[in-house]
Amino acid sequence: MLLVKDSMTREVATLTPEATAAEALAVCRERRVRHLPVLEGGEIVGIVSDRDLRSATPALGDPDRAAALERLRVVDYMSREVTTVEPEDPIEQAAKLMREERVGCLPVVEAGELAGILTSSDVMGALVGLVGAYEPGSRIEVALSEHPDALSEVVEVFRKEAVKVVSILAGPEHDGGRVAVFRAETINPLGLVERLEAAGYPVLWPPRPPGGGDRS
Repeated sequence: MLLVKDSMTREVATLTPEATAAEALAVCRERRVRHLPVLEGGEIVGIVSDRDLRSATPALGDPDRAAALERLRVVDYMSREVTTVEPEDPIEQAAKLMREERVGCLPVVEAGELAGILTSSDVMGALVGLVGAYEPGSRIEVALSEHPDALSEVVEVFRKEAVKVVSILAGPEHDGGRVAVFRAETINPLGLVERLEAAGYPVLWPPRPPGGGDRS
C-alpha cells in the first residue's frame, strides 16, 4: 500500500500570521513552492498560496505594488479552514480528498504537529508509479464477465502467455460488467490479446490495427 508518508515533502517552508506578502512571495520564489502553511505556536492556523497573495496586491508594474506587499499581512489572506492528512493515510484517500475539497495541497499532521506537505504533483507522481506507467510495457483493458472467477481466469491467461502483470486497476462498467485495466510487462501484446479474446474476454484497449499487425 502506498501511503502519504511515501510521497510527501518533509522539509516544509512555513510562515507566521504576521509575515508580509513580500516575505511570503520571496519564500515561494526561493523554495519554488506555491503553498505555505501558516503556523502559530507550532499549530497550523491557515494556509496561503502565491495566487492568494498576487490576487490581493497590485499588478506587476504598478507603482503601489512594493508598498502594498510590505503592508499586507498573511493573516488577512490565508485560508483558515485547512484540510489535513496523516502520514499513514493511503495516497488514494488523499487524492480523493484533494478532489472533493478542490485544494492543491494537504498539510500532513502527526501527533498535532506539521510533519510534511503533500501537493497535487506529489499525488500525480505517486499514482503514475502505482500503476506502473514509469516501466516499459503495454496497457490492456479487458471487459470482465459477471462470473466471480472472471478476474482470476484473465490473470491465468497472462500466466500462460508468460506475461508479467505490473498492476491491475478497476475501470468503468462495460455492458453490465466491470473493466480491468492491466499494465503488462510486454511491448507486443498481440498474442496475449488474441488469447484473451479466444477465452471470451473482449479487449477494449489496445484497438485492433487495420489489417492486423503488431500492437504495442
